[in-house]
Amino acid sequence: MKIKLMENIKEFEGTISLSDIALSISNSLKKRCVAGMVDGHLKDMDYIVDKDSDVRFITNTDKEAIEILNHSTAHLMAESIKELWGNVVFGVGPAIEEGFYYDFKIDGKMLTEDDFKAIEDKMNEISRRAEHPLRKEMTKSEALSIFNGDRLKTEIINDLPDDEIISAYTQGNYIDLCRGPHIPSTSFIKHFKLLSIAGAYWRGDSKREMLQRIYGISFFEEKDLKDYLVLLEERKARDHRKLGKQMGIFMFDDLVGRGLPMWLPNGFIVRRLLSDYIMDKEIALGYQHVLTPSLGNVELYKTSGHWAHYKDDMFPKMDVDDESYVLRPMNCPHHMVMYKSQLHSYKEFPLKIAEIAADFRYEASGALTGIERTRAFYQNDSHIFAMESQIGDVFKEVVELILDVYNDFGLKDYRMRLSLRDPNDTKKYFGNDELWERSENELRQVLNDLNIDYYEALGEAAFYGPKLDVQVRSAIGHDVTLSTIQLDYQLPERFELTYIDEKGEKARPVVIHRAILGSLDRFVAFLLEETKGVLPLWLAPTQVKVIPVNLGLHKEYSDSIYQLLKKNNLRPQVDYRDEKLGYKIREAQTQKIPYQLVIGDNEVQNNTVTYRKYGEKDQVTVTKEEFVELLKKQVEERK
Repeated sequence: MKIKLMENIKEFEGTISLSDIALSISNSLKKRCVAGMVDGHLKDMDYIVDKDSDVRFITNTDKEAIEILNHSTAHLMAESIKELWGNVVFGVGPAIEEGFYYDFKIDGKMLTEDDFKAIEDKMNEISRRAEHPLRKEMTKSEALSIFNGDRLKTEIINDLPDDEIISAYTQGNYIDLCRGPHIPSTSFIKHFKLLSIAGAYWRGDSKREMLQRIYGISFFEEKDLKDYLVLLEERKARDHRKLGKQMGIFMFDDLVGRGLPMWLPNGFIVRRLLSDYIMDKEIALGYQHVLTPSLGNVELYKTSGHWAHYKDDMFPKMDVDDESYVLRPMNCPHHMVMYKSQLHSYKEFPLKIAEIAADFRYEASGALTGIERTRAFYQNDSHIFAMESQIGDVFKEVVELILDVYNDFGLKDYRMRLSLRDPNDTKKYFGNDELWERSENELRQVLNDLNIDYYEALGEAAFYGPKLDVQVRSAIGHDVTLSTIQLDYQLPERFELTYIDEKGEKARPVVIHRAILGSLDRFVAFLLEETKGVLPLWLAPTQVKVIPVNLGLHKEYSDSIYQLLKKNNLRPQVDYRDEKLGYKIREAQTQKIPYQLVIGDNEVQNNTVTYRKYGEKDQVTVTKEEFVELLKKQVEERK
């Protein structure tokens, strides 16, 4: 039997395990192997190779290894919980993007984070036992016999086809359904941490029973675990939910409704400034701003295709008189109707309609995340109606606008993603294959002509067309989609949109959907986390905190400074409270106010101000006029 290992061929008599193949190369390789790839399929190290095959070993330094390690650590945690509390039923326990989780329920007990140490100690004990996970394949009836009495596992098994070959892994006294693969021994699992505990509905259905879910993380090296825990602390410091509350940006209340943010005065200032900023840029490029209602007739969304393809993500319809309405999930149908209300000529093209629009989507409660993912949000949206010959120029202008905005905000770590339809799963998209192929090729050609560096992602297209998404890497290591440009031949067909072309004949326009800041809510969340709440001066709700040392002696001069700043369109506050000076200064720091002015005898006598910039220790004394000019220049430059 021939085994191809990279560029080398090794021959073996009869069948052989992956572990023995690795050993035939070196004992050190065998010790480092986590799993093997056999003809493109991941396998455990005790997998028996019985025919000529291509083999690649997965060692602890390969990217696939960390997912296998985390899934195996999830099983180790489940085994530990079972040993500690006995009567436990387990749901699922997959590896996830960062770490793993396991769902479970213990009769008569609810675990808390106080129980983590006992679980981790038991996990370390089992790790030292060096238990070997054993895979067993079985029929559906055999699986039902083995898991008889386990209501969660039997439900999963009963949902499988009758001819399904089911696999399970046994580890010590613990057994669970699992596709695998797993690490060769629990001794590989040494550097792990349980992170949090939460509730989780069985199979993600809010109508089913509530289980508990413990999240954790596992690494091969101790340094990687320590680095990750440092990153978690950094994330906590940057969490926009914490910062938003601390800075008075937004709030939520269950009485209003989950996922429905309320913007406090400071937050409204930030939103207004962002709206003015992007609308000014759009106006300079010839966009026309409109305002459309936040709900629409269900027939509108049937025409657009949203009702058939997006209904589950929309709020339920409301029957009023003889009509049915729904809160809109996006704005394109309204803009299509607005365009169709008038006769248009090619001379108007490209015709750019823009709106800061309120949209609503039914997000699962478990997916709601501060203002990053909500059920009500505002989009910086636009629809550009153009001739096919103008697609390249329109895309170029939109890309340049995106890059201009990113330069203003100092965003440099981003990638362009060409999001395409998955040809093997076309049910969730509407339109015919010809239009999809045409629009995808058109967009790909435009990107190539513009020399834009991009990568392709199947299955990420909008249901009506391909798009270019800008994936920005956040300060805490997450990829966030901020901007998008979408090419659409479908909606003009569905709404029967036309224009008069150069020959005086009716023709069909193409629509380019685009969002630059995307959701204003998500953009603010991103900014708070990028800056740790230290917003640039032009966006800061309060730009200057004026702090008189002595209210009796310095209030009048502090008032004059406040009025001077207000006169120059700046946003100051004066702290008139009868508190200690140190307390006032520390609170201004906590509120992330860019500049603090401490007003004392010297400032009053010399007609000056002494300022300290946020995050700096040095104090600088200048004239009032110099300080005003300093701030005005920074605001103008949007540093």
